[in-house]
Amino acid sequence: MIQPCDIDALPRVATAACASPADFDAIVRAERPVVIKGLLEAWPALAAGRQGPAALNAYLKAMDAGAPAPVMEAPAATGGRFGYGADLREFAFSKRQAGIGETLDRIERLLGEPDAPFVAIQMLPLASHMPEFVRRNPSPLLPPQVMPRLWVGGAVRTQTHNDRDHNLAGVIAGRRRFVLFPPTQVANLYVGPLDNPPPLSLVDPEAPDLARFPRYRDAYAAAEVAWLEPGDALFVPKYWWHHVTSLAPYNAMVNWWWGDTGAGLERANDVFLTALLAFKDLPPGERAYWRSMFEAYVFAGDGEATAHIPDGLKGALGPMSPSFRANLARQLKMAFLKGGA
Repeated sequence: MIQPCDIDALPRVATAACASPADFDAIVRAERPVVIKGLLEAWPALAAGRQGPAALNAYLKAMDAGAPAPVMEAPAATGGRFGYGADLREFAFSKRQAGIGETLDRIERLLGEPDAPFVAIQMLPLASHMPEFVRRNPSPLLPPQVMPRLWVGGAVRTQTHNDRDHNLAGVIAGRRRFVLFPPTQVANLYVGPLDNPPPLSLVDPEAPDLARFPRYRDAYAAAEVAWLEPGDALFVPKYWWHHVTSLAPYNAMVNWWWGDTGAGLERANDVFLTALLAFKDLPPGERAYWRSMFEAYVFAGDGEATAHIPDGLKGALGPMSPSFRANLARQLKMAFLKGGA
């Protein structure tokens, strides 16, 4: 029997050839993680990364536009785990703004130092902070309006979390491992508070406490693993949970987020929070009614519950034209305003 901490034994994420944006569009529509080998092979940044930390740092610093960068730091005692503190109210790492050049120099100085803290530049928006990087290293698959971000640091481990966007992540230095769980495993991942974003799983996949988190066995049974070498990229569909480990002393990655296109009343996360407000404290019978309504009319998707209604009379239960959606949104806005929301 495979043990829930044996990450090496997990099924590997599928690998796909992807020669064009059309190929990639098919991957995105399939809504499954996929590794794309050698996607960034033509990048000058990858060539610099293969020469070592000093070469890549020099390459990056030469394009620094001077704006401060988002920097995260965790003490040596954390083992590089970027997760919650003991009481879940705070994280076990600090966040601050600092200069790109000075932070890259510090990351390089800490290499090989005993009991060194774990320092990383994370989510750096390259379009504003290194526009020349974007020009020299264009996305091979995504349109230019989807802007890349840079991640550089030591051997950090980011606790299991998910994104509201699709994610394409490509390695330019070091190696990375992603452990991925389908969105349906949320109840088995023991996720922390939603109001302390991003919500993280409390389970350490490398050493899960199964006495405290017994349902994690089910999450592990559904998990997959992806190992990325320099030049490789991973597509992570939106809402897939993923634990990310930087496996080398020095690591660099570029990623793109896109796809969270909902706005206003059509923003799914806000609707979810509204549902918590409206349904969570209802009596059991009322909650059962609304669960059935959502299952029949929102999530079933096969139209069986409305097949007996003529198409012209289905209203919100049928396909919605842009004008119908806009009118419905106006009605809902008026309802919320009347209710004092």
